[in-house]
Amino acid sequence: MAAACSRTLCKVGWSILESPPVRRPGIVSSYLLGNVSTLGSRRAFATGGTGYRSKLLSSLQTGRAGGGGRVLGCAVLVGAGLGLYHTVKFRLQQHLAEEETKVSGGGLKLILYQYKTCPFCSKVRAFLDYHGLPYEIVEVNPVMRKEIKWSDYRKVPILMVDGEVQLNDSTVIISSLRTHLMNKERSMTEILQCYPAMKSVNDRGKEVTEYNNKYWVMLTEAESLELYPDKGIQKEEIKWRTWADEWLVHLISPNVYRTTGEAMASFDYIVREGKFSPMEGFFAKYVGAAAMYIIAKRLKSRHNLQDDVREDLYKAVNDWVAAIGKKRKFMGGDQPNLADLAVFGVLRVMEGLEAFDDMMKNSKVKPWYRRMESASLNHEGRT
Repeated sequence: MAAACSRTLCKVGWSILESPPVRRPGIVSSYLLGNVSTLGSRRAFATGGTGYRSKLLSSLQTGRAGGGGRVLGCAVLVGAGLGLYHTVKFRLQQHLAEEETKVSGGGLKLILYQYKTCPFCSKVRAFLDYHGLPYEIVEVNPVMRKEIKWSDYRKVPILMVDGEVQLNDSTVIISSLRTHLMNKERSMTEILQCYPAMKSVNDRGKEVTEYNNKYWVMLTEAESLELYPDKGIQKEEIKWRTWADEWLVHLISPNVYRTTGEAMASFDYIVREGKFSPMEGFFAKYVGAAAMYIIAKRLKSRHNLQDDVREDLYKAVNDWVAAIGKKRKFMGGDQPNLADLAVFGVLRVMEGLEAFDDMMKNSKVKPWYRRMESASLNHEGRT
């Protein structure tokens, strides 16, 4: 539409410039003015009244309009040129944005079903954000979970790929997507077969589902050398991804529900960020906070945590920073790897709470955390 208007204006401008002086008033009138008196009355509001309008009309409709017509023709051409320039610029920017989305997203349509305050869901978001993968979020009501009633798997996160392939378990989701990014010719259905689900009963008599190979990125030998050029890097990454799932994540609840005050503040945050009805929110905030305060004490005993669970949190993140060392910005070197993203995702759910502020103040994790925050916000893994 804009391009067509610009072309029309160009024709008008050239007609004005090329026409003989005696024809210019008629051409200007037929192309631009229509009813000249109507145009003049419209412009009078901005120009100071009828005196100016009479002067304008006389300049267009008398013999003196020869020079004015040429100026007007030039003005029309300049306006048409600017319109065409902005049209081309807009189309080019739109095309580049579409191409960038195709490259970064690998052509996948991703929908993440989540609880925002869940550390496992936060891990997946950290991966998607860092790699610049476009995705939609469906916040799941943690009471009714009607948003995932269509799924036999009743936990979150769930990632739907292209509306057909369902990925369960945060670690499987991340490993599968990383495999795909290394080789986009492999379909997600094919990749998912590398992580078979195995059902079993745990020591408390509860049926659980585990996924074989879930910490492995499935690569050819050449792809493995590209992603893990130095010996031991892959083994280190798997070790700390496992540590994030099996140890670090279990330090979150005992710390954010450490006292009754912290439990109330945590549930206020959960209700505010989650998807609750007013009644559900009321009961979650007061009844849930009391319940989780008690449960946090049991978790403290189950995982053999110290009386002051903050000390376990400080030690955990300091061990992590020590494993990275002083010569690396991230465990992945100059760029975060999957272990960096997992640890960052788990810790991020405490932001805004007392436990997070204490951790940043009383441990050595802050510089690394801020680098990860920047890398995630700027989608530095997109390239």
